[in-house]
Amino acid sequence: MFFKGSRYEKSPLVTVTREDGTTVVAVQPQRRVQPDVALLYHRHDVERLDHLAAQYLGDATAFWKLCDAANAIAPDALAAHRTIGIPKKGR
Repeated sequence: MFFKGSRYEKSPLVTVTREDGTTVVAVQPQRRVQPDVALLYHRHDVERLDHLAAQYLGDATAFWKLCDAANAIAPDALAAHRTIGIPKKGR
């Protein structure tokens, strides 16, 4: 369901029954762990998180690790951050 390396890749799925009787499969939310930061990076306006993730983490799809390091739930939440933490590789 999720791409390899996704923060949700190993999340358990749950079936939820709505008030109208229909059922949906959902991802059980996991508690996020803020990773150790290897360095602080001053981000320029034109830099995208997927490019930074590719450069520093070796995987463009690991942009969510940058979000976790900043305790931001979504990439858009980092837009206001000029300095972001780059987590240690492999976390």
